[in-house]
Amino acid sequence: MFIHPALRTARVGLPVSALIIAVLATSAGARAQSKKDFAVTAFKYGFKVDGNGAEIHVQQDDLIRVTFSTEDIPHSFTLEDETYRIMRRAAPGKPVMFEFRADKAGKFPFRCTLTVDDRCKEMQGWLVVEAKRQTR
Repeated sequence: MFIHPALRTARVGLPVSALIIAVLATSAGARAQSKKDFAVTAFKYGFKVDGNGAEIHVQQDDLIRVTFSTEDIPHSFTLEDETYRIMRRAAPGKPVMFEFRADKAGKFPFRCTLTVDDRCKEMQGWLVVEAKRQTR
């Protein structure tokens, strides 16, 4: 039978139930990740993230929430990497919201893959996911 190392010291004064709750809370807190919100706007012929450049910067394992909108014609937010495989379409005045976990570190392009306008294929932004830091 496995006994968590912290529970082996339960004889030292804390009731076992209180010690179990403390261990579980610590474990859950260690796993808790950050949630990041971004407003991504598409326009002829580019993307803006939070009104600035076309990059989303996050830490690995962050939960990402994107509100995707377009200023002019329908556009898509397409991340074709095998890890993410995200494709959301927005029309003017009809934003979409979606979430995903940034579980792979690296730099990933997102594009518009619609064919409403030939120049849409020139649109590109970046998801930049920094590797999580190892704790000792």
